[in-house]
Amino acid sequence: MKQAMIFAAGLGTRLKPLTDKMPKALVPVGGQPLLWHVIMKLKAAGYERIVVNVHHFAQQIIDYLAVNVNFGLDIRISDEREQLLETGGGIKKALPLFDATSPILIHNVDILSNLDLTKLPADSPLLVVSQRKTKRYLQFDADSRLIGWKNIETGEIKGREGRSLAFSGIHVFHPSLAHLLSDWPDRFPIMDFYLNACANHVIRAYEPADLRLLDVGKLDSLAEAEKFTF
Repeated sequence: MKQAMIFAAGLGTRLKPLTDKMPKALVPVGGQPLLWHVIMKLKAAGYERIVVNVHHFAQQIIDYLAVNVNFGLDIRISDEREQLLETGGGIKKALPLFDATSPILIHNVDILSNLDLTKLPADSPLLVVSQRKTKRYLQFDADSRLIGWKNIETGEIKGREGRSLAFSGIHVFHPSLAHLLSDWPDRFPIMDFYLNACANHVIRAYEPADLRLLDVGKLDSLAEAEKFTF
């Protein structure tokens, strides 16, 4: 079974004042909510089960999916209304909603891209990356294996330095790592987990050719998103 999780629980503070009345996932782009764009992309790639985590204006997302009859998919809700769990905690909480034997594609709700999801390898943990300008870079060795992280503004380094690539907000969580989550708290960033796990587990970069990606996290990116072609 092809399964995925959409991170839709965030507060969307960078999209205020729009997110004073709606969740980021329902902010419209091209006449449809961001959530619709990600779901349609997953559906077109053959994903059957999708888990959506919710927190900010959670009921609006739940109602939206219900009105659209889950778009003909097996869509499940991971409810974080009591506490926002960050990316790692969100995956940990949602795991029981998935088939434990299959990889999980993780996709931020505010990411638009031309990435062909049908070509993503799923035999090991995978981070979709690209060569683009950002403040924080993942570090990879010559075999494209994750070895560290670097903040170029502060100079902070976690792990070791290597080839710098920017994370896309899309990754594959592999069941081979699931048992490690029990050692982590309820709330934590998934990248901290990956940086800890990469010392003993292979977590690779996936750098697709000609990747076009847009983070629709700020108001000034909405106009650009309206012109984005998939």
